[in-house]
Amino acid sequence: MKDHAKGFLGLVEEALKDIPEVDVYQIKGRLDKGDNVNLIDVREDNEWDLGRIPTAIHLGKGIIERDIESVAKNREMELILYCQGGFRSALAAESLKKMGYKNVYSMSGGFSSWAGNEFPISK
Repeated sequence: MKDHAKGFLGLVEEALKDIPEVDVYQIKGRLDKGDNVNLIDVREDNEWDLGRIPTAIHLGKGIIERDIESVAKNREMELILYCQGGFRSALAAESLKKMGYKNVYSMSGGFSSWAGNEFPISK
């Protein structure tokens, strides 16, 4: 686990008071059942290029607020964000919530947890 700065962790902690989390097992179970899960990978381009959850779309944390409306016009739709470990996705989800998106979640454990469980990865 990376050592993160206290200020960053404080921001994440604040965001998670408002943003519900789902875990990789819940997401994998839903995908296995054929549920429509709107996964958004908020990692950097180089992280995305190394591997991702197969059905995810890529909107990096740096541009998600600018570009979200092009993929999610309906502010009621469920959006599940993930990053490498579950911290940046919480911050991005908080931003979307401030923009009026009502069903935004952060995937705890992030892509690290997904890959660590040997769930399917696309490259």
